[in-house]
Amino acid sequence: MRSVDLFRRYFLALLVLSISGGPTPTIAQETTSRELPEQVKTLRTIGFMTDFDVKDDAVGICKAVMNGVAPGVQVIDITHQATPYDIAEGARFLAGSAPYFAKDAVFVVVIDPTVGSARRAIIARSKKGQFFVLPDNGLLTLIQDRDGIEGARQITNPEWMIGAKTSSTFHGRDIFSPAGAHLARGDDWTTAGPSVDITSLVRLDLHTATIDDAGLHGEVIGTDGPFGNLVLNIPAETFAKLGYKLGDTVPVQVGRQTYQLPFVKTFSDVAVGKPLAYIDSRGRLSLGINQRSFAEIYKIQAPATVTIAKKQ
Repeated sequence: MRSVDLFRRYFLALLVLSISGGPTPTIAQETTSRELPEQVKTLRTIGFMTDFDVKDDAVGICKAVMNGVAPGVQVIDITHQATPYDIAEGARFLAGSAPYFAKDAVFVVVIDPTVGSARRAIIARSKKGQFFVLPDNGLLTLIQDRDGIEGARQITNPEWMIGAKTSSTFHGRDIFSPAGAHLARGDDWTTAGPSVDITSLVRLDLHTATIDDAGLHGEVIGTDGPFGNLVLNIPAETFAKLGYKLGDTVPVQVGRQTYQLPFVKTFSDVAVGKPLAYIDSRGRLSLGINQRSFAEIYKIQAPATVTIAKKQ
């Protein structure tokens, strides 16, 4: 009966539009307009990041849980190849991606080397209105410093979890994914559990570069994906205080080795296979080699000290 009714509506619309001269709708168009759930139109987007990799079913299971709680939810993968157990890297990726999401977006982040321990599973809301569902292990440090945190809740309500039989080793599935989906569909986050004093949130001991009479002192904090460019904890504005301009040669000491690097705008400003110093897309000084891996060629891994003398 439903199919008959649908065709009647379709042919009635066809008759009306043929008389009026308007465009002819398709059955698919009518079905979509009639059947798209209102909830799907209002769901918050979820940004999802883990160190699970994609070699097994863990990421797919988590997404299935999210969709089960909030059918039709949009889940955007930030990465699932964060370095295993590297909370500092996760904090950096989270802070780097959050500004490109909606102001009410939900982030589910699972880099959780102490899963199943006494560490808290929390929801935090930034002063910008975004929600963060993650273990309280320092992943929020850079978000807290830049955007501020207006409140936090510990996830203790079983209704915000997958069920009574919560695993001690897969909280990404059992706690963080369902909690993120509850937020995505607009559930009241204050019902997830008791309030958390935001001054008690675990913080990472992260440092940015400093400058003294001897020059700049920084650190290699990672590499740029598969390309092997060195990511440094040196903001562009800090590096600028040394006095170097585009086109200058910069003496950069990494560990015990000093490299004489041209400071340029982009990779193609030097020949293929040649090194360079540049300001990356996140506004930090970085070291690279045009179409080669700086980290691989010079055998450098994070962490490593970086020293740059002031321009003479």
